[in-house]
Amino acid sequence: MNLELNPQVLAWARQRAGLSAGLLADKLKVATDRVETWERTGQLRYRQAERLAKVTRTPFGFLFLPEPPEEPLGIPDFRTVTDAPLAQPSPELIDTVQQMQRRQVWMRDYLMEEGAPPLPFVGSTTLEDPPERIAAGMREVLALRDGWAALAPNWSEALRRFRQRLEAAGILVFVNGIVGNNTHRPLSVQEFRGFALSDAYAPLIFINGADAKAAQLFTMAHEAAHLWLGAGGVSNLVLLEPAPDPLERLCNAAAAELLVPAELLRSVWPQAQGSAEPYQFLARHFKVSPIVAARRAQDLALISRPEFLQFYQAYEADERRNKARKAGGGDFWNTQNVRLGGRFGAAVARATKEGRLLYREAYRLTGLRGATFEKFAKSVGVDLR
Repeated sequence: MNLELNPQVLAWARQRAGLSAGLLADKLKVATDRVETWERTGQLRYRQAERLAKVTRTPFGFLFLPEPPEEPLGIPDFRTVTDAPLAQPSPELIDTVQQMQRRQVWMRDYLMEEGAPPLPFVGSTTLEDPPERIAAGMREVLALRDGWAALAPNWSEALRRFRQRLEAAGILVFVNGIVGNNTHRPLSVQEFRGFALSDAYAPLIFINGADAKAAQLFTMAHEAAHLWLGAGGVSNLVLLEPAPDPLERLCNAAAAELLVPAELLRSVWPQAQGSAEPYQFLARHFKVSPIVAARRAQDLALISRPEFLQFYQAYEADERRNKARKAGGGDFWNTQNVRLGGRFGAAVARATKEGRLLYREAYRLTGLRGATFEKFAKSVGVDLR
């Protein structure tokens, strides 16, 4: 069966998936000029359209629309770019946001049924508050002393402790580098590093787990600041530079003050200058990435903008070269505890055991099924048998 579709819709489906005509042709196992012909004439076979929809992760019915649809992300978009227009959110980002929204709605209802009170810190600050005051309020709620990150032995432990404090305060925290458990759908750090969904009962932070752990710590602090301001959104923080928006700039400043207090940085700056690698020295001291340390030094006028950019470009080049040495996947259950968050995963397991949640709904919420879900529940202290 031959179809005549809008060529612009076919091109939109490809571009939405972040594919060139050549890459799409490779995935479909056809010649590149075949894809180019489709996007010029709109003519292709029904089975080819089905395959195109599957490969580009486009709802099949969308291909029959008279024009490319608007596909809103559903939350404020604070992503920035340097010299190109802001790209349409990828299917991976859209699906991840929608999955987190479903989890938040369920958790909110669960907590309200339990009689849990709203969390007073959500929306407790305003754009008029200085970043130092917001950071101090965050430290108080999270029971973090000044210089807390410096006391951790390494970046991973600082990140783990911070995540635990956020969850203990009532915040849902999810860290994942793929869509759900689908290893064929990686999340792009270039597209986004994290997002926050504000809610008085079930505030949520999602961190792109494809990012380096030391960088995740800053993103987590940035998204936490969003919750204190009661406003969600997604960001990518190119060059650690927030969008030209007062909210984003304040969240960045509060996160920087929380992790690398200005007073403490100035006090150790002479030691850093005397070391062979000053930004690595600061990174080890504050348990943040060297990029975060260098950026904070620039913000405090300890180094110039050109000095920061020179270091940033060199560091990014090293990171790309080191990607090939990336380790394996690690322990499955530890990975699931991070992907699902200790607070959310345990709540779903308890609700299932108590008969308040059907197994099929638990499977949908967690992406785990059968014996795998039962083993996960046991790993968070809930025996479903």
